Amino acid sequence: MAWPVQDHILSIEDRTLSQKGEFIDASAPEVFSLKMLKGNYNGLKDPHSMLISESFAKALFGEQDPMGKVLQIKNYSAMDVKVTGVYKDLPHNSHFAGVQFFAPWDLFVSVNSWMTTQGFKNNFLDIYVQLTPHTTFENASLSIKDAILNNIRDDKEHVSFNPQIFLHPMNKWHLYSEWKNGANIGGMIQYVWLFAIIGVFVLVLACINFMNLSTARSEKRAKEVGIRKAIGSERTQLIWQFFSESFLVVVLAFVICLGLASIAIGFFNDLADKQIVMPWSNTWFWLISLIFILFTGLIAGSYPALYLSSFHPVKVLKGTFRVGRFASIPRKVLVVAQFTVSVTLVIGTLIVYQQIQYAKNRPVGYKRDGLLMVQMKTTEFYTKYDAIKDELNRTGVVAEMAQSSSPVTNIWSSNGGFSWRGKNPSLQTDFATLTVAPAYGKTVGWQFVAGRDFSQELASDSTGFVINEAALKFMGLKQPIGEVVTWAPSGSEAKNYRIIGVIKDMVMVSPFDQAVPTVFYLDGNLNWINIRFTPYANTSEALSKIEAVFKKLVPSAPFNYTFADQEYALKFAAEEQIGTLASVFATLAIFISCLGLFGLASFVAEQRTKEIGIRKVLGATILSLWQLLSREFIVLVLIAFAIATPLAWYFLNDWLAKYQYHTQISWWIFAVTGMGALLITLMTVSFQAIKAALINPVKSLRSE
Repeated sequence: MAWPVQDHILSIEDRTLSQKGEFIDASAPEVFSLKMLKGNYNGLKDPHSMLISESFAKALFGEQDPMGKVLQIKNYSAMDVKVTGVYKDLPHNSHFAGVQFFAPWDLFVSVNSWMTTQGFKNNFLDIYVQLTPHTTFENASLSIKDAILNNIRDDKEHVSFNPQIFLHPMNKWHLYSEWKNGANIGGMIQYVWLFAIIGVFVLVLACINFMNLSTARSEKRAKEVGIRKAIGSERTQLIWQFFSESFLVVVLAFVICLGLASIAIGFFNDLADKQIVMPWSNTWFWLISLIFILFTGLIAGSYPALYLSSFHPVKVLKGTFRVGRFASIPRKVLVVAQFTVSVTLVIGTLIVYQQIQYAKNRPVGYKRDGLLMVQMKTTEFYTKYDAIKDELNRTGVVAEMAQSSSPVTNIWSSNGGFSWRGKNPSLQTDFATLTVAPAYGKTVGWQFVAGRDFSQELASDSTGFVINEAALKFMGLKQPIGEVVTWAPSGSEAKNYRIIGVIKDMVMVSPFDQAVPTVFYLDGNLNWINIRFTPYANTSEALSKIEAVFKKLVPSAPFNYTFADQEYALKFAAEEQIGTLASVFATLAIFISCLGLFGLASFVAEQRTKEIGIRKVLGATILSLWQLLSREFIVLVLIAFAIATPLAWYFLNDWLAKYQYHTQISWWIFAVTGMGALLITLMTVSFQAIKAALINPVKSLRSE
């Protein structure tokens, strides 16, 4: 059993600080396999004990021995605890990264008596289990599936939900974290596979370049093959020669790649918010790298080796060998494949950014700018709230302030047990529920579509509801104002409330999902202070004045705050990372494709040197020669675009479907990408085409 990880106020002597911590059962250190540097796994047996991280111990005590030192946890109730162990900091990729202490679960329960009344109807706790040997997660989940249901048979509302519990392996928490109707539908693993596939495609593009340029140079190497065969070389020897050349190029590329990766890994860590290091001492890294070298060398060298070694020496040495009019078809197919991948990636990147901008421009139903949020973490916040409010109003930088049970940018509570006139008896009700102070609406700037706001002067508002449009739609009420809603929360008697207002949907959770049906009501369970700055207030000056008030009246807690607009912006972090990584891969793919196209254009221009010279003698202009040499590549890119468009539409449409609130794929994305691909192709090919067209025809004809 564990209380979810959150910030706690800790103090020792005259120092006060905020640190992430968790209250857990005494057996948890052994279950989590903490690496104890001091003390042992029994460190939490004493209800007034604490295990702290190595970095936290150094920050607090320096070189002193932390064992036996007494600290105080001051969230809501003051709790004295003694350091009974120091564990090694948990890695960045751990679910518990940043957790600076663990304290006993029994201590938390002893000072929070309300915990004993929650029963089986609340889902706010984390439960960790360690399976016995030879027990599978599936079998264990089946045995506990109905544990909640068996204990709430008397609650018809909750029984109708048919709650079931199951175990989710810890090694899947991060990558398999999305659920729908109780079933796992993936999560970040989809992006791991996506970028792995893109990485393979980029590698294949490089292999295509190698094959393209090798086969393009076939006529130049034809005599070499003919002479080698004439003096007795077997075809297998030639095959090994070409494979050796391929492997040598790949090995050199791998060495350069290691250097580039070492340089770029810092940038990638910043971009993806990771702490990846080069695994120089990892045997598996070198083994997998060797496999990649062999695989890449084999793929890149296969076609040239098999194609070039098949030349007939007699024809080659007589000068009658020609590659044939169909010899260029494989090269053209490979060029089309390259640009198909590149164009698909570009379209995907543009659609990802379009989806992000679409969600960012979504009306949020309140005013984010100039809205400050402060969590009430100690009892002093509650006992001195009126004094805090008076002092803040006197600063001249606060326009409105009000409390709420959760921050404006999140919802921490949901409940069932709602009924109203005309409700379908089989309809399951699960509304987000927020307790607020009367001035909450003015503070956040919510927008009414019907009814009115809460009033401090009207006692009847203590049984009033303000609902959002999503709740109104769910309830199906045509005239909601004045309607009576009966609510029987878990473990409480039913109580009648009256709807007094309907507001526009506030985007409080994910900006990519539809707003959830939400009910706002007045109650005493208020944990956050929301502060609205006066118009045109200087942010730094306002913060300085507000901080001074909190430090004066609540010295037991550090002044920690968040801005609503900054917190809201964090909701786009994952999608923005995906967009940035996709753009990097798309740029790399286009660059590699253009390198291949540049080399191929150079070869084609060289092959047609005599033809260009004759055409110039006969009066051809530079423009006509440029068109002659560019036309072939433009056609190939157009074919690639025609293939990439339906592919991109199919995959991106499927990706957008996972968001409830999503944009539509616009035609202009395909138009811009197609024009861009053509422009890049012309720029790449034109250099070689114009260069060939400018050559003096006397020199080009004399070269024969």
